[in-house]
Amino acid sequence: MINFNKPYLTGKETKYIKSAVKYGHISGNGFYTKECQRFFEERFGFRKSILTTSCTDALEMAAILCDIQPGDEVIAPSYTFVSTVNAFILRGAKIVFCDSRSDHPGIDELKIKDLITPKTKAVVVVHYAGVACDMDQVMKIAKENKLYVIEDAAQAIDSYYTGKDSVKKPLGSIGHMAAFSFHETKNIISGEGGMLVVNDERFEKRAEIIWEKGTNRSAFFKGEVDKYGWVDIGSSFLPSEIIAAFLFAQLENLEQIQIKRKSIWNQYHEGLKPLEDQGKLRLAKIPKCSTNNAHMFYVVCRSVEERDSLLTFLKQNQINAVFHYLSLHKSPFHLANNPFINLPNSDFYSECLIRLPFYYELKDGDIKRIIAEIECFYNQN
Repeated sequence: MINFNKPYLTGKETKYIKSAVKYGHISGNGFYTKECQRFFEERFGFRKSILTTSCTDALEMAAILCDIQPGDEVIAPSYTFVSTVNAFILRGAKIVFCDSRSDHPGIDELKIKDLITPKTKAVVVVHYAGVACDMDQVMKIAKENKLYVIEDAAQAIDSYYTGKDSVKKPLGSIGHMAAFSFHETKNIISGEGGMLVVNDERFEKRAEIIWEKGTNRSAFFKGEVDKYGWVDIGSSFLPSEIIAAFLFAQLENLEQIQIKRKSIWNQYHEGLKPLEDQGKLRLAKIPKCSTNNAHMFYVVCRSVEERDSLLTFLKQNQINAVFHYLSLHKSPFHLANNPFINLPNSDFYSECLIRLPFYYELKDGDIKRIIAEIECFYNQN
């Protein structure tokens, strides 16, 4: 069986974990936490990076920092993971779902404006598969309507957006805040793990307080106050130094990992392009405004029946391909309290998109075999 995913180890993870233990500080916000945060701030120019135990935690921190209150509305794509919206639901927000683009699973930026009401407080955009949304359009709408923008950049490490000003900007550096994931299915991993990026100075100090369970403990250790206490709401969002040490070993190998993943992506694309040219399936589109960080490789079938048949065929041939998100606007939880809405593009991707096996150690022979089996399926059908 060719598995869908296999976590990649660089070889230094356990060495750094042992080192963290020897430092005698493994509870969080120690040497490796600071090194990881410094890495992101120096390499990508993020104003402030804060490691968290998950991307979900980072999104929950963003919701608190936006001061989301019961009755506030938050616009988000329906085609996304539940954490994208759960973070705001927990603060009492009403989620207003937006459809995907017809040419890409990401949010349809042109439909955001029509969803804004006097209650709208924030827009969450998801850079699906590490491919940038049109952030010029999103930020323009947000500025005109005084809305916060949160980038769900869970899949978008080392991917960039080039806007109308021709400046290449790292994803996660454009909105007021951003959330990244280091789950084992991502390009850079720590098992679980995430990061909140704060790009607006208004949120910097409060972000540290929320991160430290609502205390000004970080300011105390910086010598900014002579004692610390409970000053705000918060939670235990810090990852342990064990997680941070593992992550730092991965970050040291970011370029090597990215080169290999892009090679795998290109092999898939080149091998399956003839099927797209024949109109038998669709491949991922990378718009001119975005780079490709090779987070995943997906194909889009013509119908749900074809999608299901292809998945079954691949599994019978020892290849574990999988579908992805189910439209959240159709979820039992959402429909229990909200009327049905029609979002055809989101539903189309829910029914027709397949993710192919994708991981660092995927062999060239395995990629060729996967391509050959997909060709065989379409030749038989």
